[in-house]
Amino acid sequence: MAAINADFDARVLIHSADLPWVASPMPGVERRMLDRLGDEVARATSVVRYAPASAFSPHTHGGGEEFLVLDGVFQDEHGDYPTGTYVRNPPTSRHTPGSAPGCTILVKLWQFDPDDRTPVRVETAGEVGRAAEDRPGVRQLPLFEDARECVRIETWRSGSVQRLADHGGLELFILDGALSESGDALKPGSWLRLPPDRPLEATAGPAGARLWVKTGHLARGVSAPAD
Repeated sequence: MAAINADFDARVLIHSADLPWVASPMPGVERRMLDRLGDEVARATSVVRYAPASAFSPHTHGGGEEFLVLDGVFQDEHGDYPTGTYVRNPPTSRHTPGSAPGCTILVKLWQFDPDDRTPVRVETAGEVGRAAEDRPGVRQLPLFEDARECVRIETWRSGSVQRLADHGGLELFILDGALSESGDALKPGSWLRLPPDRPLEATAGPAGARLWVKTGHLARGVSAPAD
């Protein structure tokens, strides 16, 4: 079983824009793999690019699928999903994904509660969210929350220092702007994963930062598909 950054107890920082595109089994669909455990059916976090007029064959998500459209328009038989759309297709859901104009998405597979059956679609374009009461300099746009995890878009004010402990495991993906963490500079496309026992302390860059954030999910463990 192939493994890429599969140890959830380790800090991982990947600048996805620096990774090569890897061809998928479907023509015109390429991936930059951030973490992966498994072969073609895998627990995975990836940036996926659909060329114009490309598509995947129909399939069922045995372990669920979560994605954010980074640019372009993602499409399936259920509708069109423009830039900024956040989607959760829970375990047992089925669709035929593709894109007539082309698109790029951040996608996570096989990282759901097995009993989750809640579909989610949130349009985030143009939304700034609300001020976080306990974190000065942050605005939050909620995407999904349950007893297991919390997913949101955060906007950090220029130069603000953000500390987050007891987060239950954290992932963030930089959408715009920049920040620094543990001496590393994060830019658009950078993906950071911290284990539950490692607090976040980061500083927004001169233009601030806008990022996708997910917390809580690593504290409960994440299964992988069977071989």
